[in-house]
Amino acid sequence: MKKYLYSLVVAAVMCGNALFAQSVDQGKKFYYYERYKSAKEELEKVLAANPNNIEATYWLGQTLLDMKDTAGARGVFQKALATNGNAPLLLVGAGQMELMDGKKEEAKQRFETAISLTKSKDVDIFNAIGRAIVNAKDGDADYAIEKLNQATQIKKFNNADTYLIMGDAYRKKVDGGSAVQNYQKALELNPNLAAAKHRIGRIYLTQKNSDIFIPAFEDAIKLDANYAPAVYDLYYYYFSRDINKAKDYYDKYLAVSDPTPENDYEKTAILYASRRYDEAISTANGFIAKLGDQADPKYYKLIAYSYDEKKDSLNAKKFLEQYFAKQKEAGFVPKDFEFLANTLAKFPGNEAQAMANYDKAIAMDTAMESKLELMTNAAALAKKTGNRVMEAKYLGELYKVKKDPNNLDLYNWGFANYQAAQYPTADSIFALYTEKYPNEIFGYLWRARANQAMDTTMAQGLAVPHYEKLGEMALSLDATKFKGQAVSSYFYLVQYYNDIKKDPAKALEYIEKVLAIDPANETAVKIKDILSKAANKKTNASAGGSKPSGSSGN
Repeated sequence: MKKYLYSLVVAAVMCGNALFAQSVDQGKKFYYYERYKSAKEELEKVLAANPNNIEATYWLGQTLLDMKDTAGARGVFQKALATNGNAPLLLVGAGQMELMDGKKEEAKQRFETAISLTKSKDVDIFNAIGRAIVNAKDGDADYAIEKLNQATQIKKFNNADTYLIMGDAYRKKVDGGSAVQNYQKALELNPNLAAAKHRIGRIYLTQKNSDIFIPAFEDAIKLDANYAPAVYDLYYYYFSRDINKAKDYYDKYLAVSDPTPENDYEKTAILYASRRYDEAISTANGFIAKLGDQADPKYYKLIAYSYDEKKDSLNAKKFLEQYFAKQKEAGFVPKDFEFLANTLAKFPGNEAQAMANYDKAIAMDTAMESKLELMTNAAALAKKTGNRVMEAKYLGELYKVKKDPNNLDLYNWGFANYQAAQYPTADSIFALYTEKYPNEIFGYLWRARANQAMDTTMAQGLAVPHYEKLGEMALSLDATKFKGQAVSSYFYLVQYYNDIKKDPAKALEYIEKVLAIDPANETAVKIKDILSKAANKKTNASAGGSKPSGSSGN
């Protein structure tokens, strides 16, 4: 009887453990789907029954971090460590908190201790370390990659998550190619891993390559219809392109995600995207009145965008300023500062503040394509407001960071500096232009004009060699096409030698060049007659106006 009772107890315990494990797995699954509220509830149930469940503790900490509850996560790890101080997974969790606090060496020591305690044979520990580093702002991606690679060398390794996290680490290093390779390795181990397919799409999303990222998001949903992040990204993509399609995806998203206040915001945003601006404004104001200080600051931004579309800049500015006053620093995106810049620019006297906000937007954006777009837009706004100095600044930044800048990029940068009266800089830029594009006229032309602007009296003769070169290149490149540039160059040299050097004979040489190009040029014909007389007069005066050395004068 005792033996039978013992068997029942063992069976019950084993069954209980299985149920707990199943609940932890369910919590992890919710976490994977980014259903953090459900994950939190599930994991808290496990810990209520067994406070010493290390795995549940770790994943509850991760869930709270993704819910932006850093204090809650810290409390979970600290409480668990008090009774399970040598649990490797908890040590990694504690190290993750230290890493978030900027304590890199302390965190690394925790990680290495966890590895040592598991004798470098626990893939989950390596994955947790990689996850901690990837999610920390100042995490060392190279260290994460090193440890994750170490995990792949463990006997009978077969863990797709390792490659998924390694892909994230490479993405942190802005190495998209290596990130994609690792996501593909994850899919080889687990062909149904929707997260890997989705993250491949995210790589190409940053490059704005819709031919790849849209099918990737769609494929992720085919692999797992419950994978909410891919559904949301398709909703977000179509939000500003096809609102009906966006609505369909959002309905699908609501079916596979946890109910959150964010859902109410998105429904309001759909009103905006549907051009129902008055409804969007009234609905957003309703939530602000209902929720008070708990209202998502994005409601204020949505109202500002709606007023902007209604051409009501005053109210747009009013609500946008409230958004910036209420939003936390971590909640801002680069486009927020761009919107503020463009809004402020509509009110005279705010031009400098507008450009300062474009600076913030550019500095914040880490995706090269969108950063280039911001620089281009900033330059356009600077030009529109008459700030040619700032236009030149942004075009210069654009040229320097662009992977393959072309002749137009260089020309625009140089011309903006010329328009800003930054003539030495313009001259140096167009000098570079002549080196890169020696068979184009523009470098020679604007070097001449920049030097002319630096020497308006011609006294220094700064522009002389450049106009000589411009005339020469105009004729050699295409005498018909660039006839005007050649003629204007030689007229400048006529003026310089006649007015500054007092050398009508030399000036006459350049008039002859003008007439060789344009024999019917009436101005050149008249000047030739004047210069010829002046040159003859000077020659005669020189020949008869002096006495031989030693003459008595009698």
